Amino acid sequence: MTEHSSPRHTADLTEPAGLEGSVSADRSGANSGATPGDFGPSKDSALAIETEELVKHFGETKAVDGVDLAVPAGGIYGLLGPNGAGKTTMIRMLATLLQPDAGTARVFGHDVGADADAVRGRVSMTGQFASVDEDLTGHENLVLLARLLGYSRREAKARTIEQLEAFGLTDAASRQVKTYSGGMRRRLDIAASIVVTPELLFLDEPTTGLDPRNRSQVWEIIRALVANGTTVLLTTQYLEEADQLADRIAVIDDGRIVAEGTPRDLKASIGSGVLNVRVRDPGQREEARQALTRILNAPVKLESDPAALSARIADTNRIAHAFVELSQAEIAVTDFALGQPSLDEVFLALTDRDDRDTHTDRASRDGRDKAAAGGRSR
Repeated sequence: MTEHSSPRHTADLTEPAGLEGSVSADRSGANSGATPGDFGPSKDSALAIETEELVKHFGETKAVDGVDLAVPAGGIYGLLGPNGAGKTTMIRMLATLLQPDAGTARVFGHDVGADADAVRGRVSMTGQFASVDEDLTGHENLVLLARLLGYSRREAKARTIEQLEAFGLTDAASRQVKTYSGGMRRRLDIAASIVVTPELLFLDEPTTGLDPRNRSQVWEIIRALVANGTTVLLTTQYLEEADQLADRIAVIDDGRIVAEGTPRDLKASIGSGVLNVRVRDPGQREEARQALTRILNAPVKLESDPAALSARIADTNRIAHAFVELSQAEIAVTDFALGQPSLDEVFLALTDRDDRDTHTDRASRDGRDKAAAGGRSR
């Protein structure tokens, strides 16, 4: 099984909006008995993914520690956590690339261990590292994969042209992949993972290395896939990405789920919002901090701006009292505003890690996710 573990055949593949054209093909001659509809939308479960007390060890390290997940079919589910929290290990177990040590995991009702072939027939995966052949051209990679997945030679070429255009790789199609930039390789890797539209697509940090324009393009393609019925499980180091895309998010830390809900629910869970204050005289900032700490009964953060402070608010009724307190202390303010917590603040509050963990180079990942990514088949 490769990283691009897609359904081997499909009887009627219609492209999502944003990937132009459609392919309808009879591949029955290549499917060793499969009939049209064998790999169509599953009726087995209303849940795309369901896990119970899922556990995975690497030596003495418990990378995944009793995880329960229930991922509805038909949306985008985000899995967030610090580097080494167990995200990649989770995805690789669900994609049948790793065997759980304990617990159960089902994909569209099929057990990932006992019924692995049925799972593989419904899923595709793009990992953190490109798994295309660097000695082949972009065009050759996609044609080869399409042929392996049951397309005729003519269909494979047509599908490849569509994918190259959709991912902005037409001009580079005849170049060897080893000459591509990191961002181009990521786009080709994602294109390869959806040569056949899967029921469930695992995207493990799919836009790492892409510039904002290309990242936005990938977002639109992901949304289009979901609109066409594909379920997406997304891990990302860009919290804005999860906020923009995910219908629901699970936060994982030290192998355990520490929170789960919609982005709005998670933001509400850490307080009503963040009070941002800017004093006119930076020399009064410390006095303002002490006053706000006393009235708000919450820690007050000194921002990099020498005149700015912020505090997470649990009780909005205290805000008016805080403003009055500053006025009575003759501390003039130029800004006094309540903002909604960001997903970054939720992440930091729930995982108790500093934000450098979410943006560190992949080479610095700890042993758990390195071990999970090890032994990837080609």
